Parts: sequence; C-alpha cells; structure tokens
Amino acid sequence: MVTGLWLPIVTPFRDGAVDFKSYERLIEHYLALGIDGLFPLGTTGESPTLDEAEIDELVVGVGSNATAKVEKALKRLQRHAFEGIVSVCPYYNRPSQDGLIAHFRAIAAATDRDVLIYNIPYRTAVNLSNDSLIELAEVKNIVGAKDSSGSIAQSLELLARKPRDFSVLTGEDALYFTMMANGGEGGILAASHVMTERFVDVGRRFAANDVAGARAAWAPLARLVPLLFAEANPMPIKYLLWRQGLIASPECRLPLTRISDGLARRLDGVVGERLAA
Repeated sequence: MVTGLWLPIVTPFRDGAVDFKSYERLIEHYLALGIDGLFPLGTTGESPTLDEAEIDELVVGVGSNATAKVEKALKRLQRHAFEGIVSVCPYYNRPSQDGLIAHFRAIAAATDRDVLIYNIPYRTAVNLSNDSLIELAEVKNIVGAKDSSGSIAQSLELLARKPRDFSVLTGEDALYFTMMANGGEGGILAASHVMTERFVDVGRRFAANDVAGARAAWAPLARLVPLLFAEANPMPIKYLLWRQGLIASPECRLPLTRISDGLARRLDGVVGERLAA
C-alpha cells in the first residue's frame, strides 16, 4: 500500500531554467526531515510548464486530458526507476464516468508501475465518483487515490467503502487531520514544504494511536495552511523556501508570477516565528 506523508515537491527555477542544485538541496532536506516519499511533477511542481527533456530529468507525474498522450509518455519514461505514477483526471474535456473509467484502465494497461488516481474536480471540471473509483480499484496496478474531491462527505464515504488494500491519501491539506482521524493512509500535501516536522509528527502520532497528540501537532498547521493557499500555489511556498535559503529564487513560470507584497509580509511573520522558536 501507499502510505504516509508524501511531498509534491516544487520545481525550482532560476533565470528561466530548472535549478537542479536547489532541487537536489530540497530532496536532501526533506528526506532528512522524515517524509515518506517525494512526488515530483505535480501541479505544485508546475508540470504544465515543463518540456519533455525537463520532465525526463525530474520524473515522474503523468497526466493529460488525452489518453493516448499519457500512454506515449509512459512508454518514454519506462526506462526510469520509479515505483509508480500519479495520474490526474482528464481536464477541460469533461468526460463521462464511463470515459473516466476507460481512460484509467488504458493508463494502467500501458504500464507495469503502480497508478494512483488524482481526483481534483475544481481544477479538472470533472468529478470521479466513488462508484467509479471503487470499480477502478479492482484493476491490479491501480493502488490508490489522491483525494481532492472538495467534498468532505464524498471523501469520508470513500474511506468507508474502499477495499482494504486500496490507499486513500488526501490532497486537501486542510483536511489532513480529519482524513487521518477517519482512516486515511496519509497525504500528498504541498503545505508540508513548511513546518515539515509538524506534518511528520501528525502522521506518527496517528500511527501510535495518539489522537490527542496528533491534534496538538496539527493545531499550528491549521492556521498555516490557509496562508499558503491565499494566492496561487506554489507561489507562497516558493517564497518561503527562498526566504529560508532552501532555493535560490522564488521564481515561477508564467502564467504564475510572484506573491503580492501584502502576503509576503504575512509570510515573513511565519519565517520570523520559526526562527525564533
């Protein structure tokens, strides 16, 4: 099963190019802090702005609204050593549930790696139903879901209905405590770039059945998370990583730019509090 805290790591840029020196620094930093895995090339990693050569070097998040394109990308990337992929629901063209099921069946058939389905309707304009997801869970190498349905009722129903060997990791940072308290296997959380030790501690407390301890660890994170998404992700996170010296520049690729001065001042307060702690 896929479990624990996974970091959808940012892609650092400097003067328009991928900053691999900063990228390696981030990898070493977060693995040392005890996260369970890295998820490169998600939307937090600004994957839509990367070309094929950059993707091959950063590997691996594979999603598209064209099934054949995903299959082609999988064949190109098979030579790389990675355990699995996270594949988002097709966006913009709004397929039916039958179309979504056929799409993910085709992707699973195109690779021998594990597939984690990413359901995020507010970005894709289509919601993979729990009925469809439970059906897809029968496919051998579809091993779980990154759940960002935006509906707590749908998410809790999924946890109640899912097969025992099917992983549900929340992608809704603000719901990490709630989902873990209701049996979730973990989270793929952009916010865990910041105060990472706290996020790690929440997961460890739940693993030890220490709900009160998990709640105490979560309390400051509940205040932090909304601030990190006050403007387009990953702009606030990159700003904080830059302020802490973990990346050389807060640069994003268009159409993303930089955070506002007002948010920068609020985030500077977060940095100051951490340094004083």
